[in-house]
Amino acid sequence: MHLMKLTRSSKILVLTGSACSLLALAAITSPLLSSSSYAESTRRKPLVQSYSSEPEQPAVRRTPQESLAKGLEWLLAQQHQDGGWGQGGGWRQGAQGGGRVEGAQVEDPSDLGNTCVSVMAVMRALPTLADESKAREALARGLDYLCAQVEKADQESLWITPVRDTQLQVKIGSYVDTFLTGWALSELKGKLADEPADARRATALEKVVSKIERNQQADGSFANNRGWAAVISQGLASKALNGAARSGTKVSEQALAKDQLQNTGGLDVTTGAFSPAAPASEPSSAGVEIYREASKLAGLRAKQKSNEPRKAEAQRKLADASVSQSERSRAESELKQFDADEKAAVAATAAVSGKLKDSRYVAGFGNNGGEEFLTYMNLTESMHEKGGPDWTDWRAKMHETLGGAQNADGSWAGHHCITGRTFCTGAALLTLLVEHAKDEARTTIIPVHGPAPVAAAE
Repeated sequence: MHLMKLTRSSKILVLTGSACSLLALAAITSPLLSSSSYAESTRRKPLVQSYSSEPEQPAVRRTPQESLAKGLEWLLAQQHQDGGWGQGGGWRQGAQGGGRVEGAQVEDPSDLGNTCVSVMAVMRALPTLADESKAREALARGLDYLCAQVEKADQESLWITPVRDTQLQVKIGSYVDTFLTGWALSELKGKLADEPADARRATALEKVVSKIERNQQADGSFANNRGWAAVISQGLASKALNGAARSGTKVSEQALAKDQLQNTGGLDVTTGAFSPAAPASEPSSAGVEIYREASKLAGLRAKQKSNEPRKAEAQRKLADASVSQSERSRAESELKQFDADEKAAVAATAAVSGKLKDSRYVAGFGNNGGEEFLTYMNLTESMHEKGGPDWTDWRAKMHETLGGAQNADGSWAGHHCITGRTFCTGAALLTLLVEHAKDEARTTIIPVHGPAPVAAAE
């Protein structure tokens, strides 16, 4: 096994839920594919770890900084020998579409979805640490795991992992691992000072993007991406595609445009309001408004960011007298679309921020599951970018909510649907870390080892 050692650099270089158990049979209309040749040929004997179903609450409420430190300590301790993270306890779906499996002996192999969220949380937490050595080593091993899994995946299907029946797949979409991997690999651009390691990352990301584009439907959705609230993974697909485009990976304009159809679906830009979900035209939101609207908002803001370099290039062409008329016409058309994208993002931000004082809206399903924690991350990113009183109020609400939900051991657990502590803890940490984004942008991860990159498909 090749590991990538991480060291400090001052220079930036290129680089179980009782409520949902009642809904499980109704929510899953078709079993996940657990017998594919890819899955069977690469499945390894999974780990089994024991977790308390009801972790103790801390005696004293922690400050946000204390919550970060304790949560990161717990998350780092959960990394598996292979460099990945499992779901951290809770139920799993039985093989071949069977019922739930629960209890202390539930298998808990490493999987890409939980590893991606963990890697992202650890990476963004680096500026908050006095001693980064353990975290950097964990990141090196985690990145090795991510790239190795992508390299072993086939070229055509949207599956990217042999691990099936995870909470994430059952609840927020069969292909959530693929979208989370695309997002994580995009975010790691600029963090790897070792050129071979960054080439490996870039090649893996190209493969993920190729798989997403190949399987994307005309309306921007994905066939068979089933889940109780699959709209959440649709939002992650937006983060993956737009993040990849921003990182310099080639993403077709058609793929980005189709993805934007999902983001704008149901949004009235003129009134700044979302219409009720139309089940026939978009992934399931489980009837929970905040899941749907926060996911769409996250996608719209991701598109707005990925437009920025193209917008600057279009403006440059219009200012250049030597540019041909056909190029000028194309630039003008692009700027109109970028303006429409920006208006949609502004309208969605206003629509959602106006509801955040409604406790019933913010409560989501009614209590915290992994779906809520990821939704909180999406909303915190958007409110942080918006700024002003809405950000101040939401920041205080998140500090209160997450501080009150953290367990004594530093983890966060879900109380419905996604109950696994790895995903809940990673998403909670990412929510608390949003305001440290500028600090995180100055950090550098320096791996010095790693296999040679594997060429992506043509």
